Formats: sequence, C-alpha cells, structure tokens
Amino acid sequence: MMYALDTNIIIHMLNHTPIVLRRRDEAVGRGVKVVIPPYVNFEIRRGFLYVSAPAKEQAYRQICTRCPVGEMSAESWELAAELYAEKRRAGRTVDDADLLIAAFCIVGGYTLVTNNTRHFDGIDGLQLENWAV
Repeated sequence: MMYALDTNIIIHMLNHTPIVLRRRDEAVGRGVKVVIPPYVNFEIRRGFLYVSAPAKEQAYRQICTRCPVGEMSAESWELAAELYAEKRRAGRTVDDADLLIAAFCIVGGYTLVTNNTRHFDGIDGLQLENWAV
C-alpha cells in the first residue's frame, strides 16, 4: 500500500495531532511510501506565503523529507478532466482541487489519507483512509 496525504492531514501533523503522527510514523516505519500530492503542496505553500509562520514552514519542510512531493502526470491531468465531466453530467460538482488530488492518487495507486472523506465520496477507483479518527 502507498499513501498520499491530503492538506487537512498535513495540518494535523503541523499541529502535532498525536494519532495522525503515530499513524504516519507507523506507515513510514513499515517502509510504506507516503507522498504529498502536488496540489496539496500548492495549498500548503500558498498559505505560508500569505501568512508568516516560519516555525510551521520549517516543520513542513521536515515532513517533506519523509514524505516527498509527487509529480502530476499527463495521465492524472486527463483523468481529472474526465472525472469533472462525469460528475458535472451527473449534476454533482466536485472542487477542482479534490479532482486533481483524486486523479493523482488513482493514477499513482495511492490511498488518499484525508479527514474530509465526504469530499471524495463517489469517485470510482479512489481508496480513502482517515488517520485522524
């Protein structure tokens, strides 16, 4: 199994939420690949550029040493567009960020670790896990 971390899980890590840190450490300790989707990196980085939080930014850099930022493939971009069209035709809107994160995970074979599982409900092929409960 391989994991990709959603923004809310990284925020839990930055806030030192014990259960999230323990589950991350268990996964990394077992040699499981844990990555940060590129869009999640964007969300975190833009927040640091907006507000001054040097200690949290340094903590995020430490997280990235254990959980590197992945790269979005052309296949992932295409899948995100297909998911958008599929959901829109079904009368459901899904945030572009969530579609990009989901497509990254599906194409890369990652289980998405998120505390917002409802954002990703109904996206076929996406595996979800919540480390905050």
